[in-house]
Amino acid sequence: MTDLRNQKRLAASILKCGRNRVWVDPDRSEEVAQAATRGDVRVLASGGAIKALQKTGISKGRARKAAAQKAKGRRTGQGSRKGTANARQSKKDRWMKTIRALRASLMELRDTEVIDRSVYREYYRRVKGGQFRSKAHMRNHMVMEGIIKEEK
Repeated sequence: MTDLRNQKRLAASILKCGRNRVWVDPDRSEEVAQAATRGDVRVLASGGAIKALQKTGISKGRARKAAAQKAKGRRTGQGSRKGTANARQSKKDRWMKTIRALRASLMELRDTEVIDRSVYREYYRRVKGGQFRSKAHMRNHMVMEGIIKEEK
């Protein structure tokens, strides 16, 4: 194996890259070893005996895969969380999500005439007061009060 340190140093300067990116054709290494001047190295570089390797990039494949999983709702466990529960979803947002679902459910029951207007209004106020934590909780309450029949 011939010593090509000087040729690689010259080639790095000519090709405007680092020494580690200089590639020498193993079949033509004897020819490269004979090159003593910058001109000789320049001729070998134009002839393809010496090349600058492409820069190594940082792949985005893993980042894309992680982003796709996050879009599906994965990777949200206790160890992945940085902020408080309030920073991730405020109390107000949580309240709005619940109240809208409950009100929509009440409207549907009223429109399909499962409950009448007076019951609708009573439960609307109870929902606003925060009596029910979910649609299922409200429905169970209505079943226990005898307002609606239990579905099987």
